[in-house]
Amino acid sequence: MIDFINEHRAIHGVEPICRVLPIAPSTYHAHAARRADPGRLPARAHRDAAVKIQIGRVLRRELPRLWRPQGLATARPGRDRGRPLHRGALDADDGSAGGRAG
Repeated sequence: MIDFINEHRAIHGVEPICRVLPIAPSTYHAHAARRADPGRLPARAHRDAAVKIQIGRVLRRELPRLWRPQGLATARPGRDRGRPLHRGALDADDGSAGGRAG
């Protein structure tokens, strides 16, 4: 939404666009200031950035080890679409799918 406002603010202005969109002008200006100066980001955003780097490092190191032994790296999704979700799905007397009510 911020990008949309940035693209159209030269033509219409920020406040008229914000009247139509569900965003307050003060919210737009706060986000624009944070984009211009990352030092104005909240402490949570700084912590999230640090944790994101650590998560990426762990995933690059551990994901190949966890993924390959289970055979998931070569699995093709969607091969068993015609099978029922559980064995009793087609066991109803009237031939309809699903279990008994009651």
